[in-house]
Amino acid sequence: QVQLVESGGGLVQPGRSLKLSCAASGAALNNYAVGWFRQAPGKEREGVSCISASGLGIYYADSVKGRFTVSRDKPANMVHLLMNSSKPEDTAVYYCARVSTCGGGIATMLARSMWWGQGTLVTVAS
Repeated sequence: QVQLVESGGGLVQPGRSLKLSCAASGAALNNYAVGWFRQAPGKEREGVSCISASGLGIYYADSVKGRFTVSRDKPANMVHLLMNSSKPEDTAVYYCARVSTCGGGIATMLARSMWWGQGTLVTVAS
């Protein structure tokens, strides 16, 4: 059974950086597109970023564009999300999931996702 595991969450001050990681057991994450999602308290889960299997296709939600960077670590079979210039509104539980394709846009990525992890909590506060 495939399971994704997120790590790296925690408390970060506004304006600082935090790096989240996504690993997989039971599957070669390198073979699939991977999406990052987040769910803030009282809000629906939303797509944040997507990276294609090749790593050449990269997409971001407008709310994080220019601040977040998604990348692959192929030797380690992991995907990372570097959160720069953090804002309080970035506070959420962050999830990674396999997505069937990054094409179609970030907004509809949720419907194309599977293999959800348990999430990692990110709190941006001073």
